[in-house]
Parts: sequence; structure tokens; C-alpha cells
Amino acid sequence: MSEPNVRLEGVTKAFGELVAVRELDLDIDRGEFFTLLGPSGCGKTTTLRIVAGFEEPNEGRILIDGADVAGLPPHRRPTNTVFQSYALFPHLSVHDNVAYGLKRKRLDRGEVDRRVREELERVGLAAEANRRPNQLSGGQQQRVALARAVVNLPKVLLLDEPLGALDLKLRKGLQIELKRIQREVGITFVYVTHDQEEALTMSDRIAVMNQGVVEQIARPQEVYERPATTFVAGFIGVSNLMPGTVASVNGETATVRLDAGVEVRADNNGLSTGEECHAVVRPEKLTIRRADDGAADGPGVEGMVESSLYLGTATQIVVRLPGDVRMTVLVPNADEAERQRLPGGGVDVRLSWAPEHIHLVRGSTAAPFAEDAIEPLMTSRGGS
Repeated sequence: MSEPNVRLEGVTKAFGELVAVRELDLDIDRGEFFTLLGPSGCGKTTTLRIVAGFEEPNEGRILIDGADVAGLPPHRRPTNTVFQSYALFPHLSVHDNVAYGLKRKRLDRGEVDRRVREELERVGLAAEANRRPNQLSGGQQQRVALARAVVNLPKVLLLDEPLGALDLKLRKGLQIELKRIQREVGITFVYVTHDQEEALTMSDRIAVMNQGVVEQIARPQEVYERPATTFVAGFIGVSNLMPGTVASVNGETATVRLDAGVEVRADNNGLSTGEECHAVVRPEKLTIRRADDGAADGPGVEGMVESSLYLGTATQIVVRLPGDVRMTVLVPNADEAERQRLPGGGVDVRLSWAPEHIHLVRGSTAAPFAEDAIEPLMTSRGGS
């Protein structure tokens, strides 16, 4: 097995009594697009700054290609950082901004011009080489900042919410461009964001952070489909968490008695009899029908519709279960007649799902998250 490009071993960073990162172990493979995801204050930016050398850990080691970089200043580490603020030199042209680092290395002028030209073509700004940053749009300025970082061929490129200041449409376009560029240059990208959709779209793997600890590291599909904790389930996408207790375990299958009054079966996910847990079913995996329509196939729960909201491509229905648990259902608006027949507020309904779409999770490994730190997957957020 090849050595990781970046390795953090037992990294802890405290600011006074506040522990921003706690005993963090992390391996990032060479050429990987790796994302640190979490709400504001979770420790993701501090982790990035530790790798960059802007912060020194209180404990632990930082290794890049097996070499311990602790104590090295940022300019002596094989890393470059792209910030949300662009940080371009306003008095220099686009060409000279991108060339700045190469000139400091005293490379041959022909080599500098060739590499700058290649990177500006890669980011689609070859025609803007002689313009100044204030003559460019925000998206163009961020492309210049990216080209300036990539042209130096760092072993690791660190990106701290680089798209956060851009509007939604431009941000989505640059997500695709960033992923394309990363594949072309083959450099390891370590990306910080609080935008769940951005992380799912761009990443090879995601580390979901909460109050200084990593709750789960996995590929985007696994993080979404099989969250490890209640925090991950709630932060990635719309939260549908049904509390319950493991009634029995038979091999890999657990029977869980939900607080809503029914028993369901699912993969036990390492849970033991008597352990409290939550059953997760994603909104788009739920089927909704009126309670008086007859028994539905498969497992399910009953409740009452609290609200129905038209979202364009789908209708979002919130159902209140016994025990004051709320479930969100997303129904595609593929047929207008079917949409008109969906149950409205106050109607008793049954929610059901296929057995493979239910997943059991433990509680968070950190302190409970704040509700105002979480937004549904469908609402993309800007800023930090």
C-alpha cells in the first residue's frame, strides 16, 4: 500500500480553553480530491491552516510524503493555499500574478512564460493575461488565484472555501471546473467547505467534522446513503431520524423498536441489544399514501401531514409521527395529476420504504450540533 500524500497523526490544536481540533488522525492519498466538511467552528479551517503551516499544533505530527513538516513556515512547505478572498496583487497583470511564485524561484523567463500560458489556458483566461484583477469578475479572479497556486506544482493544494464569495450559478459552474482541473494536473486537493452539495459534487472522499473531531470519512455516496452518526445524517441532506432502541440482534440484522410504536429491521451497524439508536431513511426513499388507502407493502410508520411545499422539481411534505418526530418526504413532480392528489395538511398518512433504504446510526461522537448550523442539502450556502 502506497504512503499517503498527507498524514496527520494525533493532531490537537487549542486556542486557550477552546479545543479546535482534537486528536485528529487523517490520511489523504496522492492525487485525491479530499474535502473537510462541517459547520462553522467545527475545526476544518484550523486543520487546513495546520497543514499549510499558518498554525502549529499543540500535539501531533504533520507528514507530507513521509516528511515531518512541523516547524516549517508556509513558504517552505510543499503546499500552496487558495483563499476565498483571492489575495491577488492589484498592481500586477493577470500574467504577472500567476508568474509571481515562479519568478521568486528565479526560473528561466521562457519557462515562466510557458507555464503561465499553460495554466491560463487551463482556467480559460489566456485572453485576459494583460488585464488587472479589478478588470475581472469575481469568478475570473478566483480562476487567476487558482492558476497562480497550481503553476508552482505544489504537492498539495489547500483550498479554503474558495467559492464561498460567488453567486450560486457561478459557484456551481466553478465546482465542475475545479474538479476538471484537479484531474488534469493530478495534484492532491484538500478542500474546506460547509456546503454539503459542493462536497458531494466534487470530492473523492469527505471527512465530516463536528466540534474538532471527524465523525466519518468516506466516499460521497456512502456518507449520504450510510451516515455513521446522527450528526452526519442530519448535516448531509435533510434529516429523517427516528429514535428507537435495539430490541434484538440476529447476526448482521437488528430489530429496532421505534419510539413511534413499530418495530423495523435493518443491518445492525455494530449495535448491541438494548442500545439506543436512530433509524434513518432519506426523504426521496419514502413512499407516502393516505392511511385509509389500505396496508402498504413493506415496513412503515403512520403520522399526520403538517405541511406541503412546492419546490419546483419536487414537493416536500412534512409528516409528524407519534412522539413529536417529524419526517420529510420528497415526491418528484413528474406528473401534475399525481401531484394534485398528494395528501395535504391534517391528513393521516402512512410512510413506507424498501428494507434496503433504512440505516441505523449511533449518536454523534461529539457534542450535539446546533440546529441553526444545519441547512438541508437543497439549500446551498455561501460564506463561512
